[in-house]
Amino acid sequence: MFRRTLGQPVLFAIIYTVVAAALYFSLGVVAGRALGLTPVVFLIAGVFFLLAAMTYVEGASLHQDRAGATIFARYAFNELVSFVAGWVMILDYIILLSVTAFTATHYLAAFWAPLGRGALETIVALGILVWVAWRSIRGFARTRVQRMAALVIVDIVLQVIVVVLGASVFFHVDAITDTIHLGSTPTWGDTVFAVGVATVLFTGLESASGLSGELRVGRRGLKRLIASATITVLVLYVGVAVVAMSALPVVGNETSLARNYLNDPMVGVAEAFHPRWYSDPLKYVIAAAATATLIAAAGSAMLGLSRLSYALSTNRQIPSALGRLHPRRGTPYVVIVLATVIAGALVLPHDLDFLVGLYAFGGLLGLTIAHLSIVVSRFREPGRKRPYRMPLSIRIGGGDLPIPAALGAVLAALAWVSVVATHSGARWVGFGWLACGVAFYVAYRTTQGKPLLKRVVVPEKALRGERHDAEYGSILVPIFGGPLDDDIVQTAGRLAAEEDVESFEADHGATIEALWVFEVPMSLPIDAALPDEQLKRARAALARAKAVGEEYEGVEVATATVRARRAGQAIVDEARRRGVQAIVLAAEEPSKIRGGALLGGRGGPLDNFVGEVTKYVIAKAPCQVILTAPPAGERPARKPEAAADGDGRPAAAPAPR
Repeated sequence: MFRRTLGQPVLFAIIYTVVAAALYFSLGVVAGRALGLTPVVFLIAGVFFLLAAMTYVEGASLHQDRAGATIFARYAFNELVSFVAGWVMILDYIILLSVTAFTATHYLAAFWAPLGRGALETIVALGILVWVAWRSIRGFARTRVQRMAALVIVDIVLQVIVVVLGASVFFHVDAITDTIHLGSTPTWGDTVFAVGVATVLFTGLESASGLSGELRVGRRGLKRLIASATITVLVLYVGVAVVAMSALPVVGNETSLARNYLNDPMVGVAEAFHPRWYSDPLKYVIAAAATATLIAAAGSAMLGLSRLSYALSTNRQIPSALGRLHPRRGTPYVVIVLATVIAGALVLPHDLDFLVGLYAFGGLLGLTIAHLSIVVSRFREPGRKRPYRMPLSIRIGGGDLPIPAALGAVLAALAWVSVVATHSGARWVGFGWLACGVAFYVAYRTTQGKPLLKRVVVPEKALRGERHDAEYGSILVPIFGGPLDDDIVQTAGRLAAEEDVESFEADHGATIEALWVFEVPMSLPIDAALPDEQLKRARAALARAKAVGEEYEGVEVATATVRARRAGQAIVDEARRRGVQAIVLAAEEPSKIRGGALLGGRGGPLDNFVGEVTKYVIAKAPCQVILTAPPAGERPARKPEAAADGDGRPAAAPAPR
């Protein structure tokens, strides 16, 4: 829906709504702990954000899927680490829902005080959660993007006005620095905890990364996204913190920002202005913008939760029943409802400090895993194409060590340890959540007979509750030893994956027939000995195809090799002999087709698209042919292997025209 018309602005809007919301609800908590060091703490948070932005943009551009840290960890580590990253981010999304709904009621109280206290406060907060859930089940529409973009512009303008106006009215450097006595006002423990709380604004990056597979953003756009988001965070966070601590300075080891305005700190900043003829309108405008931004941030959190639950469900990390998609809207309504219920329960204690501490626990652990995943992926996948590659790397062994990601991992881990050490609520509830999640994952995978560390994939149809016989009982996949082999096997795996994912009987699965064709030239007998190097390449490619294909639920991969004079004819003959329902084929030349094209048994005018082998198969195949090919300019798949001629040199395969 978004790919052709929207890109960087959508990602920026999603990131900014969470960043701005974090300022609206965390400023009071941070100021209460860091006191005069609050501007410095938010400056450190800006550096954290820059490091996180580079990590998330590289990771999301490398593996374009519907989640962030959990996807990065899957390819860098294994399924268990991937689940841990996803599980703590689920906690963060739920806490973000609670915090935004809770603090929104206090900003609404600027218009009518009873909205911010007692039973009415709880009812309004729960109403906001229900509204966000209902909108999320309906889906992420383009009109919503436009409204979010308008809100972002209004909020940025408003924050700039507050910074400029506050700096001209309140700013006096001595009013801030004179209150700082390191180790006592504030204490080291409070300062470190404040840093941990302030750095969780990166959750917007996690939400935005869930759209990485749906938006098209080029290399320059990704760099502009990082620059614009980081500059916005640094200027607004530090600027607002300076104004806030100047307007409501530390007196007697505490600030009114935390004592009287903990749940609506920006209202406190507005009320500090005088005279009332402009401070009152400013207060109401800030309260309205804060409420709208907090609700939008709740929507962004639910968007991230939806994408994350989809990724966890399709990879058998949580049961498919939890990730069930709405039959019409295609949204994970079960997870949305459950998250809303849990978030509503967390609102009831009305304890912002506890919620923010727990938010920091999950966010910092997830960020640590994300940074480490990018570091490891540089060594595990050194040759993989990266639309964005973070700067400042040093060569170590067989890969490049990205310094920003390595530094971010160390800082995030230290901040997480500080939160665990200084916040008992976050420590006990956070570790309890983590332990329950790991126990649930182990029990689920074990009872279903699935490996703990290996990926197991089910198709999207499984989440829609569709139960019918598989359309493709067997699929022929010619393997050529080229870069497209994994793509075509994955395409076949998705088609052949078990339809009834709640059943595990062997006869409900499907089979992929992975085939390697040795083209033997006319100058040699058909049973001529093959060079050892060619045999090794064939075995390696077929073994890889079997490993990739059997990651999919209920799919078995059978491998075979055949000798033939012409690869195209051999593929067609094998398809007839085996009675397969489809052939998934990689074109041997660059193609104008991106992804897969479904073609019937008789092809059209394909001269401008594919080579000789592909055209023959499409023209003669007794079944459907699903064609996967790289777009023009990318490396083409390798040609079918040719046997060696009489002097030991490889004989040329038929050249595609």
